[in-house]
Amino acid sequence: MSGSADRDRVRRMARQIGLWTGVASAAVIAAGVGILIAVIRATSRPQGGDRITAGSRPGGFVLNDPDHIVVDVDGVVPWVIVLGVVGVALLGLIAWLTARRAVAPLAVALRAQRDFVADASHELRTPLTALSSRVQILQRRVARGEGIDDALERLRGDTAAMDDILTELLLAAQADQGPVLAAVADAAVAAQAAVELIRPIAENAGVELQPDAGPGLSVAVPEVTLTRLCTALLDNAVQHAPRGTSVAIVIGPGSGASRGSAEFRVVDQGPGVRAEDRERIFTRFARGPETGRRRGFGLGLALVRDVATRYGGSVAIESTSEAGTTFLLRLPLAPPRGR
Repeated sequence: MSGSADRDRVRRMARQIGLWTGVASAAVIAAGVGILIAVIRATSRPQGGDRITAGSRPGGFVLNDPDHIVVDVDGVVPWVIVLGVVGVALLGLIAWLTARRAVAPLAVALRAQRDFVADASHELRTPLTALSSRVQILQRRVARGEGIDDALERLRGDTAAMDDILTELLLAAQADQGPVLAAVADAAVAAQAAVELIRPIAENAGVELQPDAGPGLSVAVPEVTLTRLCTALLDNAVQHAPRGTSVAIVIGPGSGASRGSAEFRVVDQGPGVRAEDRERIFTRFARGPETGRRRGFGLGLALVRDVATRYGGSVAIESTSEAGTTFLLRLPLAPPRGR
């Protein structure tokens, strides 16, 4: 959101709060005055109404004048005190509610800022790790006198992927976390890009990547976003896969109730997920058991769910056991061209 839009939102909120406070305060004062008038009328009597004599005193003061009333101060004062206390309490409540409404946009902005910093840190961490691994590969090849052209090309690709991720994060922040682009991505291309990004991390972990994506599936998600989702799922699987095993990503169309969706299954051979953790791992900063590899911050799967939900999809654990875990990501297929 731009600076001018932020200022307009603050002005609108200030006007709403001012109007709400004024109306609520006026209602409290009007109610108190109305109750006080009713009490005065109920406890008052005409002047001289309880007297037998009539006439006038020197100076022209009329003792029995129906146009004048006598107010019982002893009966009114307690009501004035009670109404004053109640009025102060109600005005204090109004002030408290007003303060809550006033700081609500600030709380939302601070939460969005914290989430953006956490998301950006996590999203950039994987490509940075991949870049570090590429550099190590280059150093080993240079030391052995081997060619480095292909490694340099992949290094450029990793840098471009990092730039795309950062761009999308900024666009998402400006769009108030809504879908940032009405784009279409080729599922196989995005999955292969994720595999290439994770490959150096997998090689260092001794894990083999096995992509299996049929051509022809187009997903109603920007390609950089789809690559991020696949990257996060693959990265999570590689972190928990034992050395010498494999991680597969299998892509195909949904069936039955899931018709109209593309299904991405990421399968590892790790120790599985405990029953009590099957939902917890999709919350922010939830972390599983340490694997002895690079430390995670528990943001990957939470981000996958947030982004998938934003685009009308879902992610869940399809199956898990001591033999491994399968994560299932569903995303809507793009409509046929020409519609």
